[in-house]
Order: sequence, then C-alpha cells, then structure tokens
Amino acid sequence: MPAGGAAARGRQRALLSWLLHERWTHPRLGRLLEKLQPYEESLPYDSDEASLIRVARKQFERESRVPAAFMETMTRHFAATYQAWSKARPADDFSKVEPYLEKTLEYSRQYARYFEPDHLADPLIESFAREGLKAEEIRSLFSRLRSELVPLVRQVVEQPIADDSCLRQSFPEQQQWDFGLRVIERLGYDFSRGRQDRTLHPFCTKFSVGDVRITTRLKENRLGEALFCTIHESGHAMYEQGIRMELEGTPLARGTSSGVHESQSRLWENIVGRSRGFWEHFYPQLQETFPEQLKNVSLDTFYRAINKVEPSLIRTAADELTYNLHVMIRFDLELDLLEGKLAVKDLPEAWRERYKRDLGVFDPGDRDGVLQDVHWHFGTIGGMFQGYTLGNILSAQFYEAALKAHPEIPDQIRGGTFDTLHGWLRENIYQHGRKFTAAELVERVTGSPLTIDPYVRYLKQKYGELYSL
Repeated sequence: MPAGGAAARGRQRALLSWLLHERWTHPRLGRLLEKLQPYEESLPYDSDEASLIRVARKQFERESRVPAAFMETMTRHFAATYQAWSKARPADDFSKVEPYLEKTLEYSRQYARYFEPDHLADPLIESFAREGLKAEEIRSLFSRLRSELVPLVRQVVEQPIADDSCLRQSFPEQQQWDFGLRVIERLGYDFSRGRQDRTLHPFCTKFSVGDVRITTRLKENRLGEALFCTIHESGHAMYEQGIRMELEGTPLARGTSSGVHESQSRLWENIVGRSRGFWEHFYPQLQETFPEQLKNVSLDTFYRAINKVEPSLIRTAADELTYNLHVMIRFDLELDLLEGKLAVKDLPEAWRERYKRDLGVFDPGDRDGVLQDVHWHFGTIGGMFQGYTLGNILSAQFYEAALKAHPEIPDQIRGGTFDTLHGWLRENIYQHGRKFTAAELVERVTGSPLTIDPYVRYLKQKYGELYSL
C-alpha cells in the first residue's frame, strides 16, 4: 500500500471493526447461544460442538460489554497513531507520538473499565491475548523468572564474549532466501498452503487454514537475521496450518492465546533451530551454500556465534538469554502507565533508566528506545508484550513433554528429521485451535499447570555447557 493510502485504510479498518463488533453483539446471537446452552451441557466438554458454543458465548459476553461506537473510534485512533509512529521513529522524536499515546492510554483505561476488573490490565490481557492469566499472576511469574535469569546472565557476561564475526560477512540475499525456504519446508511448513515474502518487520498472517503466509527480512551482512526470522514465523504458521480443517470458518479456527502461539515460534526458532543437533545436520549444507564465507569456520565457532549472549538495546535482536528482560521491562512500564504511576511524558526517561539498571546498556535517543516497538502504536497499552515471555516458558514445557513421549526426537533432529516432533505438536496442540483455554491446554498436554521450571532447566543446561559455568 502506498503511504498515501494510510488514512483511507484507517477508515476502512474502523468500519470493519464496527461491523464485526455489531455481529458479535447482535441480540439474535445472544438468543441463539441461550437456546443452545442445554445442548452444550449435554455434550462432552472437549467435543467440537460444545467447544464452539462455549467459545462463542464467552466472546459474545465480552464483546457485549463494549459499545460498538467506542470500538470504531478506538480503531480509527490506532490507525492514526501508527502513522505518527512511522514518522516519529526515523526522526528519533518521541514528541510526535506523545499526544497520540496520551489518548491511547485513555482509551486503554476506558476499554478496561467496561469490565470492572481487579486490575486495568486484566481485560486487555484477556481480550487481546486470551492468556487466561491476570496481571498480578503474570507479575508474580515474571518476578520468579527474573530471580533465576539475572544471576545466570551475570555469570555468562563475565565470560569472554563469543566471536560472531563469521555471521557478519557478505552473504548474498538470494542464497539466504533459498536456504531458509529449504529449512522450513523440511520442518513442515506447507508451501501448498502458504508462501513467504519480504517485509521490514517479519510477521505471519492467516486468511484461512489453507492460506497461512509469512514474511521475513534480509540483511546481506547479518546471516542469522533472515534465517531465524523465517524459522520463527514458520513456527506461527505451522500452528495455524495444523488446525483441523473441520474447524475452518468458526471462532475455533485460530491459535488459543498469544503465549501458546509464541511458544511454537520460539520452540522452532530457539530450542530446535539454535540447537547443536540441528546444525550438525544443516551446517554442512550452509557451508556448501556459502563456501567462501564459512569454509574455515568450524561448527563449534558457528554454534557459539548464533547463541552469543550480549546485553543490547533492541528486543527483536536480543539473544535468547536476555530477551525476557526486554519483555519484563515493557510489561512493568505498561502496568505503571495504567496504574497512573508513570506519565506518558516521562516514559522515555523511565525506559532508559530500566535498561541501564536491568541490562547495563544506555542510549540517549528514543529510536532504539521507547520508539523501537510498534505495539503501543497500533493497539492498546497493555495486553500484548507478556505473551513473548510466556511463549518462551511454554516452549520448554511443551518440548519437555514431547521428549517424554518421544525420547528419540533429539537424535532425529541431528539426522534432519522433524516429522515426530511436528506430528506430536499437531496432535496435541495445533489441531485443537481455540477449543481449550491456554491453561486447559497446558494442563492437558504436559500434565501440570504453567511453570518456569522446564525453561530454567533448559537455559541453565544449554548456557552452562556453552560458557562452561
């Protein structure tokens, strides 16, 4: 879309938001759901029919609390805010978005108050991420994880920094592109129901179970960027492609929560894609693709390079170990804004203080600070960031359950075979779509509630070996 179409696109999105909200809150739908309640209660809880009625009723009740006119107005504002951000970030000028964010905070609070919540973030988390967790539960979970991560990060950064210069050579973009496509096709991404294109900020988008597309970005002097973005987005896409076709066209035909969705992208990108076993298979092929650049680079050197730990300013470029600290900073700032403890005008300085304190890095500007993420500039303040860390936690919990069922998976990964892991994920997670809440799905798949223990074990084992801790 050309830049000149942005204003009209904002009006179109606002109208579609209003029409969709009107459909979801129509009294006729409410009467139908009421009539279906006895039918739902007579069916098994995990049946498609009972699940469809249950999920539709919850969404009807949630949508009915918010006036359609408010949703239209808020959506129109988000479109205008995104345009302001797209100009403010290159200009490194927070003042260009400050008045928009003031209004976004006002709308976020107003939206939340329609639900009379314990905490203003609770309805935002539920409506936009469907985590099934409240803000105080997430804050407590993150506190426990931070207490494990901070000492581990300190231990690692005291060691010599891994040399990643092998990744910062000249790698022709077309060869990067072709290699990435071969990798994700082997993982299980179905190109008969998807495609990949280029973009500035990678994402996955779904039009139907039979049309799930991904995008990536390429940088000639950063080998890992396109490859791991491609694997990450294919993880999202394989989840959506794996939903049973029988659920197509219903509210069940989508991932159950942002955290569960992110668990799939992070499982494939990090637990599989950054594992040594994965590269025991693929590294010789990568060397054949880039013989001049990698012929004298050992597997050990390459493996350490793609798992280099170094505190940085940018969340999307952060290493696996420090990434969650970026997310926690944003989550804490969101809660402070919603609670009135932090004013929008003070947000850039609060951001810099947290980065200096938690990660030991500082930048006086805002381009790579408070303006780096688009989330607050196309949606509410609150409800989106926590899913990234919840996804990391769940990726390890799901993978541990997969290994318990199939101990042969690591050997298969070393041999370049992923059918068993992909099949287990499809059978236990993908096929169900939204039939179960995130909490129900985790309990059903792993036999226990959400816990940080498998993730902490995974990080300590991997980085303990990498850095001889």
